Order: sequence, then structure tokens, then C-alpha cells
Amino acid sequence: MHELGVISAMVKTIEEIIHEQGYTEVHKLVLEVGELSGIVPHYMEVCYPAAVYKTFMENSVLELETIPGIVRCKDCQKEFNAVAHDFICPDCGSQNMEILSGNDVMIKEILCT
Repeated sequence: MHELGVISAMVKTIEEIIHEQGYTEVHKLVLEVGELSGIVPHYMEVCYPAAVYKTFMENSVLELETIPGIVRCKDCQKEFNAVAHDFICPDCGSQNMEILSGNDVMIKEILCT
């Protein structure tokens, strides 16, 4: 479960950002989690309280938004959701694809005071 490490690293990054901006507390953190990122959103939610325990984010809320794993078939150029089609092109049956979106975890929004 590497989700705890990802969240912990984000907490350190967020701490630097909010202190640079003169804030002291985070109320809400919104993350975009790509379907192809290797991150399990449920595990992020489970790990979050432990990662923010006794930090400036301890009372914050985590909100996750799933970004679809969109790919392009390199054989027929069809664009589709890889997860929804079991990583097989619905047009030609190929598994030769290029990732277009959904392979990242990004901080979308930080609400703080």
C-alpha cells in the first residue's frame, strides 16, 4: 500500500506551499486520481487520517476526483477508456496503446485559512 507514502509526500509539499502563502491551516484537499495511476482511491481515503495526524491538516477533509484512463490505440487510432474496455481496443482488439490521460495524481485544490 504505497498510498500512505504518496499522501505523506503531498502533506510535506502542501505544508511548504501554504506557509509560503502565509496560511496556517488546511480545511479541504481535493486530489485528482487517474484510473491508470496505480493509486487505489479507497486506500487513499483510509490512509489519509494517519498521514495528516498531528499536522496542520489534521482537521481537513479529503476529496478525490477520478480522472478516466483515456488511451489511443496505436493500430487504429481509436480513443477510449482503457479500464472500461479491459485494456483492449473496442474497434480492432489491439492492446497496443498510448496513454492520453488518467495516469497522474495531482493536487487540484487546497482550501485553507
